[in-house]
Amino acid sequence: MKREDFEKLAGEGFERLPEWVRLKIKNVALLVEDEPSDEVRAREGLSHEETLLGYYQGIPLSVRGENYGVGATMPDTITLYQHPIEDAAVEDGMDVRDVVADTIWHEFAHHFGMDEHEVREREKNRTESHPTD
Repeated sequence: MKREDFEKLAGEGFERLPEWVRLKIKNVALLVEDEPSDEVRAREGLSHEETLLGYYQGIPLSVRGENYGVGATMPDTITLYQHPIEDAAVEDGMDVRDVVADTIWHEFAHHFGMDEHEVREREKNRTESHPTD
């Protein structure tokens, strides 16, 4: 898939988040890269067989203090990894747009302060109650 088409899917995936969620998102850049960098892979302790679909880096909303944003504040980033997402879609028999949307939901859950365990529990509940979301 061309990068431009994938980036459109990322925009659509963001729009699939509930409006109340989108309204609470502040100072976050949504990026697309081909694969996780060696630095990210090392930080996350990934083996050669493992990869990431997305990666949140920043200060979660739940820990931002009242002085957050005073002065120059770099945005948090959510990076979507195009090749692993495309591979996951093929492996799971899913539409790439759904894998993108699910990955965006997952990474923004981290932005809201959820750790990996909590995100996975909420994903499980979300999937069971809304199989097409």
